[in-house]
Amino acid sequence: MKWSWKLGEVRGIGVYMHATFLILIGFIVLSHWSAGESLGKSLEGVGFILALFGCVVLHEFGHALMAARYGIRTRDITLLPIGGVARLERMPEEPLQELWVALAGPAVNMVIAAALFAWLHFTATFAPLEQLSVTSGPFLERLMVVNVSLVVFNMLPAFPMDGGRVLRALLATRLEYARATQIAAGIGQAMALLFAFLGFFGNPFLLFIAFFVWIGAAQEAGMATMKAALGGIPVKRAMMTDFRSLKPGDSLQRAIDLILATPQQDFPVLEDSRVVGILPSRDLLVALQQRGPDALVGEVMRRDFLALNVNEMLDAALARIHAAEGCLTAPVIHRDALVGLLTAENVGEFLLIVSALGERHRDNHARSSS
Repeated sequence: MKWSWKLGEVRGIGVYMHATFLILIGFIVLSHWSAGESLGKSLEGVGFILALFGCVVLHEFGHALMAARYGIRTRDITLLPIGGVARLERMPEEPLQELWVALAGPAVNMVIAAALFAWLHFTATFAPLEQLSVTSGPFLERLMVVNVSLVVFNMLPAFPMDGGRVLRALLATRLEYARATQIAAGIGQAMALLFAFLGFFGNPFLLFIAFFVWIGAAQEAGMATMKAALGGIPVKRAMMTDFRSLKPGDSLQRAIDLILATPQQDFPVLEDSRVVGILPSRDLLVALQQRGPDALVGEVMRRDFLALNVNEMLDAALARIHAAEGCLTAPVIHRDALVGLLTAENVGEFLLIVSALGERHRDNHARSSS
């Protein structure tokens, strides 16, 4: 994710902090400072927020480690002001697997809350709950209450939050995946409207949550619909077969000429009829600034690239393209030979054509029936 800084890496999963997270830290310091509290109290407030988001990171690792049990890799975890986001390479295809992945995060918060409860009980350091607030009260007891609150909030059926994913997984045991997603997304957007209403008359922070829930639900519904439309269709039906290629010894000027002469933006690089790299237009522009048009393609091309099989299913191929870093074009290989290119753009065009043909078929059927 852009504007993010890497904090560390655990089990191959990078943990990042988005730049907007600093706004939250600044807001906490300003809130304490404007209330006339000391610098020590302000730093304690920041420490509490950092501890809270430490619990959020553990929550996201709960999702990641459960997904790993089903062979699903987590690309990274990013901290945002509204919480954390674990980017899985793909969602589990089995409803029960998605159910366990969704429940794993809140389960981590329950374990943290139970551990803090046990410590407070044995040390007899409980304070009355009415004396607690976000900014006052015993540190560990506040952290325990917040972890319980995270569980309750995350389990609301506001798709794509954890509760919404649990709802989708349960619906998917009875309904088609796309239909289950549409229902869960509709309920999620209804919850977003409720958050927005409460935000206007109470906590403005709910407005941000409402926005992300609404957008996230719409995106998930769209992706599920696309996956259903592409199911069972091989890559060869949607791939681009009229394309140009480059050689490692070609100059970048040759790539410029092809971009200006054709609608193609990314180019496979061939050596002895074998794909040895990809030159995306983004990399080409950077290389032109740094090296000039006389530099060779082989010096700047990507040697680590995604290649697809001609008989691979289109929905899985598109998911792999989106999961790949930086380049949305993949060469399609058949018997070690390059036979086409697949891009997210031409998959979208393929969907439009399929939709138009489907509408024509339905219109003809309606006329014949009448």
